[in-house]
Amino acid sequence: MIVCEELFKKRLIELRMNKGVSARDMSLSIGQSESYINKIENTTALPSMSVFFYICEYLGVTPSEFFDADIKNPVKLKSVIEDLKQLDDKQLDTIAELVKGLKKR
Repeated sequence: MIVCEELFKKRLIELRMNKGVSARDMSLSIGQSESYINKIENTTALPSMSVFFYICEYLGVTPSEFFDADIKNPVKLKSVIEDLKQLDDKQLDTIAELVKGLKKR
C-alpha cells in the first residue's frame, strides 16, 4: 500500500505544480482545511473518493488522467489536441514531422 500512496503523492504534487498553485490555496479551493493537501503530499492522509473527485475537477483532469503518469501535463495535452482538431491534413503532416524531430533529441 505504501507504493500506491507514494505514487499518488508524487502525481498530486506534479499536477498541482503544473497548475502553479500552492498546497494551501488548493486545500482551501476544494473546501478543506489549509493543511489538507500538504498532509496528502506528506503521506499522512489520503482523500476520500468524493474529495479525490474534487481534486481532479480542481486540477482539470479526469481520474484516469490523474493516474496516467505517462502524461506529464494532461491539461496542456488536452488543449493541444483541441487545437490540432482545427488543422487540415497538410498542417497535421507538418506537426507530425515536427514531433518526430523533437522525439529524436
